[in-house]
Amino acid sequence: MKKSIYIRIALILSTLILAIVFFLPNTPLFNSMPEWWKKNLPNKGIVLGLDLRGGSHLIFEVDIKRAREITVERIGMHLQSLLEKKGHKPVVKVEGEKIFVQPVNDDVKKIIRDNYPDLSISEQGNALNCQLPESAFKKVETTSVEQAIEVIRNRVDQLGVAEPVIHKQGDNEIVVQLPGVKDPKKALEIIGKTAQLEFKLLDEETTLWKELPSLIKAGEEEAFLNQWKAKLPEGDEIVFQKISNKETGEVYKRPYIVKKDALLTGDLLAEAHVSIDQRFNEPYVSLRFNEAGAKMFEDITAKNVKRRLAIILDSNLYSAPVIQEKIEGGNAQISGNFTLEEAKDLALVLRAGALPAPVKLIQNVTVGPTLGKDSIEAGKTAVLIASMLVVVFMIIYYRLSGLIADLALVLNIVLLIGALAALNATLTLPGIAGIALAVGMAVDSNVLMFERIREELRLGKTPRAAIETGYKKAFWTIFDSHVTTLITAAVLFHFGSGPIKGFAVTLSLGVAINLFTALIGTKTVFDLIYTGKERKSLSI
Repeated sequence: MKKSIYIRIALILSTLILAIVFFLPNTPLFNSMPEWWKKNLPNKGIVLGLDLRGGSHLIFEVDIKRAREITVERIGMHLQSLLEKKGHKPVVKVEGEKIFVQPVNDDVKKIIRDNYPDLSISEQGNALNCQLPESAFKKVETTSVEQAIEVIRNRVDQLGVAEPVIHKQGDNEIVVQLPGVKDPKKALEIIGKTAQLEFKLLDEETTLWKELPSLIKAGEEEAFLNQWKAKLPEGDEIVFQKISNKETGEVYKRPYIVKKDALLTGDLLAEAHVSIDQRFNEPYVSLRFNEAGAKMFEDITAKNVKRRLAIILDSNLYSAPVIQEKIEGGNAQISGNFTLEEAKDLALVLRAGALPAPVKLIQNVTVGPTLGKDSIEAGKTAVLIASMLVVVFMIIYYRLSGLIADLALVLNIVLLIGALAALNATLTLPGIAGIALAVGMAVDSNVLMFERIREELRLGKTPRAAIETGYKKAFWTIFDSHVTTLITAAVLFHFGSGPIKGFAVTLSLGVAINLFTALIGTKTVFDLIYTGKERKSLSI
């Protein structure tokens, strides 16, 4: 027997053993394996997708209008700082997507143009009207969605969700699929929290504090703001602190008057973690700024000793401590009668970064595990019935050769499942459809070879010669058809998302494995039967 046959047999057996080993985590047998085996196995098998495992399907919409306004506000704050450093006493006002700057002179215009060449500048009364062009806003919109996707991905990763699907849909929508999430409400709160952390000074000079009520009922904030909006000094706003009565469970809001301009924002954070106050045994969130943020925080505290600094997250005031002295090192803390779980969640969203703009949940669909189980059973049944019909047809039509093709088909399915497990692939309903399609392609390859062999037998060739010639003639036809299918699968994977990618993965693996089982697997069996012995007939 030729040495090459032994090499092919060894290759087939080794790939078969590897496939079984990788698929073990998805079988009950894995639980009975020794601990050292479980720890050393390099993967966790096939992961079920949302449609099979159950979980949450969420669609968020990024507030593009607010993203544009935030960009303009940041430019306005930066211009204020730049002009002050150059010795001017500027008045910078932001109104929607416009920035008005005073004084009006050539030096101010030059500073603006040098730092923001995209801004169009025109004189309007006694102020400079600065506006970003629409092309710059388009870039802001695109960047905001991309940044939101990355922030959401970071938060989902810290939640520990296996194989989440996060991708852009349309111009400003983000699809988030969370397979197997046990607490979708908590996940939704963490993912959707904007996490805009701001440090603002309280306006302690206004006389309105005497008229301001100490508490209002939760839910009355909007009416309260409408009532007080006209009374507020220019450049001020009202934010609320949540006050809970632990005995009665009632929730109130305490209003504070603060300066609109943020002195420091959360994008300069380097770290956020939960700590425990040793005096009161209550959790709080400890913050550490990066080098630039630490310097800014030091300057802010040095200039505002004995003033109150409000720590605001998503327009909610958590604390407003008095600055007793200059604070070096860039360390701060957020306290607010948190539970340990609330403090952990807050630290999580701060570590993952703030969303560049608010996001709004526009769709929330929960897929139950029962539906997933039904889908798995239906998929199994479909693949099993299709495979059985194919097996019976091949045996009836091609006899012994059909049985050899059926053995290759079984090998094909085992190797495909093993490959999916080795890659920790996410299996979805379309993925199961891809497996069924791969089964069909495996049979098609064998049919092409068998028909070629039949043609050679009709020409009077011996079984051995007919097999060799049939495989050679069918090779390029099979190869070409599989390569074109692989190209299609690659395009689907690149441009598709979620279930489409799942289908592309199973289809690609199925095509590659089919080439192996059809051209090496069945050929090896034929060589074992016909090498060394010249048989007069071939059961085909």
